Amino acid sequence: MSYKEDKILSLTSTLPLDPSQKELNSLFDKQLKKGIHGIGFSPYLEGQEPGEVITEEQIRRRMTVLKPYVKWIRTFSCTDGNELIPKIAHEMGIKTLVGAWLGTDDEKNEKEIEGLIKVAKSGYVDIAAVGNEVMYREDLTEAQLLDFINHVKSEIPSITVGYVDAYYEFENRPSITEACDVILANCYPFWEGCHIDYSLLYMKDMFRRTVKVANGKKVIITETGWPNKGQTFHGAVPSYESAVRYFLNAQQWSTEDAIDMFYFSSFDEPWKTSDEGDVGAFWGLWDKDEKLKYAESTVIKKPNSLT
Repeated sequence: MSYKEDKILSLTSTLPLDPSQKELNSLFDKQLKKGIHGIGFSPYLEGQEPGEVITEEQIRRRMTVLKPYVKWIRTFSCTDGNELIPKIAHEMGIKTLVGAWLGTDDEKNEKEIEGLIKVAKSGYVDIAAVGNEVMYREDLTEAQLLDFINHVKSEIPSITVGYVDAYYEFENRPSITEACDVILANCYPFWEGCHIDYSLLYMKDMFRRTVKVANGKKVIITETGWPNKGQTFHGAVPSYESAVRYFLNAQQWSTEDAIDMFYFSSFDEPWKTSDEGDVGAFWGLWDKDEKLKYAESTVIKKPNSLT
């Protein structure tokens, strides 16, 4: 590796560089080929959205794309075909952090919890996540969430159980932190308006704050990433260069400090524009058609453009 490549990989939030696209692509390829700990698995194809049934064929196709590069995948639901993902992942030698999606619909919540327990008892869950950002969205009360967490723990006592939320929720809700076997924290400098040059230091602080309240429990970063297109969010600007820089910094730090990290996300998700605006569709390392976005052969014709 050249000196300049090493400097780019070692990029800190206070050391801005201006690497060429070719250099960024080369570094991205090298990092991806080394492999990453984990990634959020996006099963929905263009035109699909959560609530629609996904097929085994599309799961297998997308899992095959990821298999050479990841040790773990993270899922978000245990209904509508999502319950097939952990079994297929295990068949391919990939470990699983399996989530039950909880919201305001009591009937759906029960189905999700039943699905998670069933998949876990079948032997396809390495870590179970009971809900994702439920406190952040205020979909349930703290007491309701604790009931779900404790119920799942009682049903699958041999499996590590946690809950996923923004890092600061574990500071604000000690009873939830106490109930979890493992702390599953989402850390997004982008969504807090952080400039790319400060993003690594910002994420390190998010992680440090979570570790401080974890009471010795393991902390896993369950989501972090940077979009390559879409609207600016305060000081955070989506771009090709920023997305690659953030990925390289995050992967190097997680390797050096032995932090389990699930990058967000695997594939672009067009359906997310309804909740997050245009930027919601562009968080994947692969695009919606399962093509790698930052490969050495990639050419940017219109950086930061939606066309």
